[in-house]
Amino acid sequence: MFREQDPEHEQARMLSPEWKKPSPDTLTKLIKRLRALTLRLLPLEVDVKIINDPINRIITPHVMLSYMQAAGDFSDALPYCLLQAHSQFCREARRNLADHGENLGRAVACEVLARRIAHQTPLDRVVPMITNRYSYRERDGEDSVASSALEVAIDNHCTIFLSSSEVQNVVASLWNGVIIQSIDENDDIQYVPYHKSHREDFWSHIDPSRMSVPRYQNVFRIVVWFIFLGVYSLAVREPIERLNPVHASLDPWEYALYIMALAFCLEDLHRGYKLIHYATRRSYGFWSVIALITNTLLLHAGDLRLKSFQILSFRAELVTVFDGHQYIGTMQICVSRMLQESGIFFSLLCLLGAGFLQAMYALDVADGQVEDVSSVINVLLQGLLQSPNYERFASRLDFPVGLALYYLWNLSTAVILLNILISLFASAYSDVIGDAEAEYMAFFAWKTVAMIRAPDSYAYPAPFNLVEILNRIVMTVIFFIPLSIIAFFEASSMQRSWVMHWLNGEDEIDFDNPAIIDPIVEGPEAEHGLQISKIPFNELARKLPNTGQPTEATILKELSDIQGSLHVLSEQIRQLRT
Repeated sequence: MFREQDPEHEQARMLSPEWKKPSPDTLTKLIKRLRALTLRLLPLEVDVKIINDPINRIITPHVMLSYMQAAGDFSDALPYCLLQAHSQFCREARRNLADHGENLGRAVACEVLARRIAHQTPLDRVVPMITNRYSYRERDGEDSVASSALEVAIDNHCTIFLSSSEVQNVVASLWNGVIIQSIDENDDIQYVPYHKSHREDFWSHIDPSRMSVPRYQNVFRIVVWFIFLGVYSLAVREPIERLNPVHASLDPWEYALYIMALAFCLEDLHRGYKLIHYATRRSYGFWSVIALITNTLLLHAGDLRLKSFQILSFRAELVTVFDGHQYIGTMQICVSRMLQESGIFFSLLCLLGAGFLQAMYALDVADGQVEDVSSVINVLLQGLLQSPNYERFASRLDFPVGLALYYLWNLSTAVILLNILISLFASAYSDVIGDAEAEYMAFFAWKTVAMIRAPDSYAYPAPFNLVEILNRIVMTVIFFIPLSIIAFFEASSMQRSWVMHWLNGEDEIDFDNPAIIDPIVEGPEAEHGLQISKIPFNELARKLPNTGQPTEATILKELSDIQGSLHVLSEQIRQLRT
């Protein structure tokens, strides 16, 4: 993380394109204009699959040109405004169910337009177009939290936009640390190229700030997690000895366990506090709730000593630690989507269970033998988990009413509710697997941005800048081993870069170069009059079908050409007659 006064940061800013942030009022007007244009484009409901089709008759090159011209001089903010329009259309679709299909189609159209506009943007403008942070005027008159097109797409789960090659290149640059965050004098985040990424010497890459790179954070957290797993295993190795008064105090492994647990909790709390300032509420998702629950268990375990080992057994992070791998990450998406969909099941279960609990408790009171409510709940849960206790009701005074009621409970849960749960799980799984690549790329973008979305940096004015120097020295000493590995990796990557460019050179051909599309034969073949480009490339290209436009447009163009030919032929016949 760099500040504006850092001279190396100034050098990095010189490498990035210059841009001027438009005001929130200006962007609000642009968002409204784009929404009005989208309403004119899609006045009726259109199938979402048709809109997302690469060759459709709705989002044509002329439509894209109209949207690009609608932005005027603020074309760099066009993807951001389109994604904000997408968010507003989605919100209207949820609020107004009568127009759900129309608004959902408009939202998808805005997302597809944002993707295609980013695809047609020159490479030197793609990074600022996707990463520059803007604000707009909200309904209450306040400025919204600053966010970029990438962050808006992540918050709204825009898989179409996030799965594009341009966005994934930006995400990969953020993941690898080629692009880093910078905080200006207005406490705003900017993204600039890393100023040492092209150096080949080892010592220039010994930089404590590289520990904030998402790729290195991910590797470091995996290593720390294994260390935490070892400390936990050693701490719970002989829990029975803690009953001995001689061993009543904490042993060193327990101290290490609870210190690491406290550090994990403070890290999540600090990140959550930062996200309140730098992000929106949409940045808090399903796994944020899971992290809150596991951290609560982790903190609560420190007060229970012997019971804490039972509490800590609920805190397993095998799924979330290795989510950087595509297979495990995709399975994690499936699990989270299934758990989210199960909310409908648990809502129905609570309503149905409350009714049966009231009825069975009333029967229990009617026979004159009042039992604890927990025993009734236990019987209902046994029936839900396919282990019913029918003998409990066979010998009671309320027989056969209680037994019939219990039969009805088991029937409704086993046949109806569990089948609903299975169908919800199957639907969630098929939705994820059906578009697994796009879902994982959206998840990977969320994972990358989540690591750097809450920046942590402090300014040290003179004479306290000596503290900053001391801080960097201490960090360099503490993290010398991982920093050395990072420096060796980055320096060796730069030394191998010429080999990679040589091996991948064929992928960087300029296919608009006349020397490529119409090559000239040299050497002995030229002396014999042999040539490749007997027919010019453009003439060959005219014979190819135009796959960039829908079939209807191709047919209309051919009909127009035929009509023009007939008109010319009729004119010639008329001239011959005269």
